[in-house]
Amino acid sequence: MNWSSVSQTLSVVGCRDKMLLSLQLLLLLTLTIRTDGYYFYTRYECSSSSSDLTDAEYIETYHFNKDPFLRFNSTVGEYVGYTELGVKNAERWNKGSDVQQARGELERYCKNNLPMLFSNILEKTVKPRIKLVAEQQASGGHPAMLMCSAYDFYPPVIDVYWLRNGEKVTSDVTATEEMADGDWYYQIHSHLEYTPTSGEKISCVVEHASSKEPIIIEWDGFLPESERNKIAIGASGLVLGIILSAAGFLYYKKKSSGRILVPS
Repeated sequence: MNWSSVSQTLSVVGCRDKMLLSLQLLLLLTLTIRTDGYYFYTRYECSSSSSDLTDAEYIETYHFNKDPFLRFNSTVGEYVGYTELGVKNAERWNKGSDVQQARGELERYCKNNLPMLFSNILEKTVKPRIKLVAEQQASGGHPAMLMCSAYDFYPPVIDVYWLRNGEKVTSDVTATEEMADGDWYYQIHSHLEYTPTSGEKISCVVEHASSKEPIIIEWDGFLPESERNKIAIGASGLVLGIILSAAGFLYYKKKSSGRILVPS
């Protein structure tokens, strides 16, 4: 027999409905018997869903060929067996010093390590970068399409919705799930299909843990961003052309006024 691996894994899970983050610190210690292929390992787990650790729990699970046969849970307070071998070991360990040591791991190991992980990972937030654009104009009986995107935010729990004249839009809205960028940041996209009306006010609202107040972006026109860019470039070119023409005319007038005409 030999010790094959010792590793630590951090797992962060988001709960969308309750805006709750759950953290688990896992220490996996594996003992492998290489001669005949049997596989034995023990998993030590600390878990809590709140930074005050009121629901912190220590779990110690023994596996044989991937099947758990014995477990200690700090909430139960003793070892519980799931197989004949597990039951025998549970009876023996619950009568000795093993169970006393396991009961102390919640305070000694879990509550000493979980606060650091909460403060360094779960309580860190990054405010999203919001972009609101028109993907298509309303034309030929077809409605317009707006897209509101949130980029580079953390944690992944976020709520993106639309307002029309201050009222939440509940129809003609489609949205993606939060998508991981692979660098701890996330992005999400929401589409609104609608027919523009004069005087109507359309807004995209983003709620995220990084901001105490909802982030509201108002739509400022009906042209797609690409069309607005074309108009801006065209207008800039027109203004530049007028300036150059005026400068040329003034230069010509100045040169003309300096000439003396002699009759032949």
